[in-house]
Amino acid sequence: MPIRSGAEYIQSLRGRDLKVYLFGELVGEPVDHPMIRPSINAVAETYELAEKEPELASVHSSLSNSKVNRFLHITESAADLVNQNRMQRKLGQLTATCFQRCVGMDALNSLYSTTYEIDKKYNTEYHPRLKDFIKLIQTENLVIGGAMTDVKGDRSLSPSQQDDPDMFLHISKRDENGVYVTGAKAHQTGCINSHWIIVMPTMRLRSEDRDYAIVGAVPVDAPGITYIYGRQSCDTRSMEGGEIDPGNAQFSGQEAMIIFKDVFIPKDRIFMDGEVEYASMLVERFTCYHRRSYVCKTGLGDVLIGAAAAIADYNGVANASHIKDKLVEMTHLNETIFAAGIASSYQAQQTASGNFQNDDMLANVCKHNVTRFPYELSRIAQDVAGGLMVTMPSEKDFKSPIVGPLLDKYLKGRKGVSTENRVRILRLIENMTLGRNAVGYLTESMHGAGSPQAQRIQIARQMQLGYKKKLAKKLANVHEGETEELIHEQADYFNKIFGMDDSKLSI
Repeated sequence: MPIRSGAEYIQSLRGRDLKVYLFGELVGEPVDHPMIRPSINAVAETYELAEKEPELASVHSSLSNSKVNRFLHITESAADLVNQNRMQRKLGQLTATCFQRCVGMDALNSLYSTTYEIDKKYNTEYHPRLKDFIKLIQTENLVIGGAMTDVKGDRSLSPSQQDDPDMFLHISKRDENGVYVTGAKAHQTGCINSHWIIVMPTMRLRSEDRDYAIVGAVPVDAPGITYIYGRQSCDTRSMEGGEIDPGNAQFSGQEAMIIFKDVFIPKDRIFMDGEVEYASMLVERFTCYHRRSYVCKTGLGDVLIGAAAAIADYNGVANASHIKDKLVEMTHLNETIFAAGIASSYQAQQTASGNFQNDDMLANVCKHNVTRFPYELSRIAQDVAGGLMVTMPSEKDFKSPIVGPLLDKYLKGRKGVSTENRVRILRLIENMTLGRNAVGYLTESMHGAGSPQAQRIQIARQMQLGYKKKLAKKLANVHEGETEELIHEQADYFNKIFGMDDSKLSI
């Protein structure tokens, strides 16, 4: 039976034989760990949204001929991409964190067109294998994680030049049934909360890097996989027993390092094997999808703007002109991110495989905005909130029979607002701009899907300066050949008047 609700999804994660290490210890049941559970709740919300708003978070798939979760859908129109963006913003509003499914969605779509083109050139069978896999996960309604970022070692060297070959995931051995891979993937969003992981190369590869050009799907609990859970700022607050100090006790993101040691990938789950020239195509198509997927941060921005407005009201300054202006600036920045992302989706074009790819230039503009604007939104929110956001006593102090009444008395805001509500909003702002969910809102915004320079390189490649210069020259009535003739005419004129040799004339 397919997973339908958030509760069914959470139940599907129980009882798996996962090797997850946190604080140097093996975690017994990740679902019940207080530091891990909020990230699971965030993924569960993607199932809940599909039940509550099916037109937004689900869609009919021609592959399986059924209604599927939009995160598992292969885009069949520009409208599909637009609705992905709308769904992402909505989930950002509902969770105020990373809900961990965009990587898998974008991996499936980039692989769909890339495998088609590999098959066309080499007569391989990757594309039908991928379609069979997609039908399986659509039917069962599973969560797919994408593992692209290798640990890289010496970044001046290619994968095959590394002293330690495990710095990039690679094929360690083969048999008649498939391949075995060894290496590590870093910063892996939601990997423990997934059912399957698709491993992919992280960069352009050379002919000598054939063993690194591997794409395949493995179950999250496959033998040979070890997960090392990543720390997040203020993450142990979720283990203290309260629900105010975490700022957002219900939801969080998740990152982990995945260690692969001779992990088996059967032939029917291999979607690239040695076709090095297609590694860059896959990476570029994935980043094109994924950089416009960062419109999810506008949902988080909506929450932060609301929190800033709420604390201004609680502090009694909601009507101050400078506060209103700051909220306008926050909104302007947030909508600018969304505008570039959704415009990229609207400008989608159909690929040879039949699915739709969004506009690359606008996707990179969207992501480049995301590397900047959330930081400014956070700065303004902290400005509006005031210093109490980072100097408040603990939740236990507020509940103390001795000092609690004193804090309640002295930390009140305007009349009619409880001290507790004021504290809760301040903790939420702290959570999003400094605490646990600043990981997803700020640092992930900087480095996820490539750090700023990666977007600038792609933007530079697509600036079309030659075309734009022609536009300007046409309107200015510039004719390149005639310009050269004019220079020589001017030189002859000055030579006649001043007796100058035109070879000495500097134009």
